[in-house]
Amino acid sequence: MRVDASGRPEASNQPEGDPLLGLTHPRAEPPERVPIRVRGRGTNLAGWRMSIVAEEGTGAIVLAEVSSAERHHRGEGIFLGWSPERLAAAYAALLPADDESTDVGLQLG
Repeated sequence: MRVDASGRPEASNQPEGDPLLGLTHPRAEPPERVPIRVRGRGTNLAGWRMSIVAEEGTGAIVLAEVSSAERHHRGEGIFLGWSPERLAAAYAALLPADDESTDVGLQLG
């Protein structure tokens, strides 16, 4: 594995394989909704920010939903320099699994 000048694993621009390659024991918080401001737009976009901690450091992946068909991923911290394709794959891999057994539903009375 190659490392960059800061000692972090170099980000691969290849979306193939494990998108979390180079991260040791990554742990993600559930995504939180955040407003995202974009140049040239007068309104905020809907966004989701997932904070991640690994032995290599901390970071986040932000998902900006421009439309139902257009989505952009941006990396912060340990995810700086990662390709949009790899960020999208890592975001999907770190999303909490839908566990139907914990979905109790609304209980009235």
